[in-house]
Amino acid sequence: MTGAVFDRPTRRVFGGALGAATLSLFLPPAPVFAEPSASRPALVCLFLRGGADGLSLCVPHGHAEYYRARSRIAIAPPGKPGGAVRLDDEFGLHPRLGALEAVYRAGELAVVHAVGSPDPTRSHFEAQDNMESALPGKARREGWLGRWLASAPAAAAASPLRAVALGASPPLALEGHSSVLSARRLDRLALKAPQAFAGPMENAFARMYAGATEDAELGSLRQAGAAAIRASRLLRELDLAQRRPENGAVYPKESAALGDVATLIRAGVGLELAWLDVGGWDTHQNQGNGEAGRLARALPPWAEGLAAFRRDLGPRFEHVLVLVMTEFGRTLRENGSGGTDHGHGSVMFLMGGGVRGGRVLGRFPGLAEERLWQGRDLAVTTDYRDVYAELLRDHLKHRDVAAVLPDYTPGPSLGLFRV
Repeated sequence: MTGAVFDRPTRRVFGGALGAATLSLFLPPAPVFAEPSASRPALVCLFLRGGADGLSLCVPHGHAEYYRARSRIAIAPPGKPGGAVRLDDEFGLHPRLGALEAVYRAGELAVVHAVGSPDPTRSHFEAQDNMESALPGKARREGWLGRWLASAPAAAAASPLRAVALGASPPLALEGHSSVLSARRLDRLALKAPQAFAGPMENAFARMYAGATEDAELGSLRQAGAAAIRASRLLRELDLAQRRPENGAVYPKESAALGDVATLIRAGVGLELAWLDVGGWDTHQNQGNGEAGRLARALPPWAEGLAAFRRDLGPRFEHVLVLVMTEFGRTLRENGSGGTDHGHGSVMFLMGGGVRGGRVLGRFPGLAEERLWQGRDLAVTTDYRDVYAELLRDHLKHRDVAAVLPDYTPGPSLGLFRV
């Protein structure tokens, strides 16, 4: 039985994570958890790390200043070669986001433009911390979704897969609560042992982690280890490799993690929150236009993956929300390397069955010189916490928004959801 080991355990898995799970792996089989419903919705967060250019993702083709500032990298107007996908007389999607047009037309995709942080930083690390903590300008190692998990009532049979983070490292957004499973990919979080030994090995590890202790840190470790074993068992029983998307959905390999999340939702394992990190959006060079360049290459797998996610879930999509966000936008003017530099305002995308979509929301401030932030960037007119507040209240049905978003004064309602 040599070689029995968990692949890539993280600090969250074995350092205090999943403390709410029960130590029951060597007892009867784990319960089947109820699928998300109107009373238990699911949230999927897709974070574009690096500062994605909101003026390319949602093109202000109705503003002449945009074309004057970007002679090489502007996305052409709708109807032109490589032109934007027309949303209205003012805005259009990057053409490589075309897979999302049908979702927008169906009223299930909304764009919030000129959204961002009130903090002026152009540091990736500070801006990401601001977005993930929801405490702009303050040093606090605690995330807004961690606070939500801690303050939201868990299901009667808490699932070890209630909250899942897929990425290179656990995100700050989920700090502050123990029931988070973090892994690069779900299929890598498994007990590696021959099939005949998997069950006995799980039971042996579970017994090792069981038992009372007066040492709080050791007790937390034991709880975390037992819960990780339980999650591994549940994933093994799901057999992700043998499950196939439904309704003809096909995921590009780059966005296969979205397929993993859809599988968990369809399997009814009690998933309420999934976080996916996607890097590569710091386009200082060769940003490109609608036909070539870094954005033209990076966008299609995620647009097609999101469209596949919606198709895969079928009617379950009614109770799921996908939030796509980035830490800040880019400068209005292109630089000498055919790219853009760190900016301020950007966009958020919200996709879900309960979204009042088919609209570009927020107050777009314009791109005239006197309207730019510090004379160079799209100004922020919608605080990103306004979006968080509405999704907490109207999608997640959370009553105590102030506990999740302290030191925040709500702005005007955007009307993001059908309530």
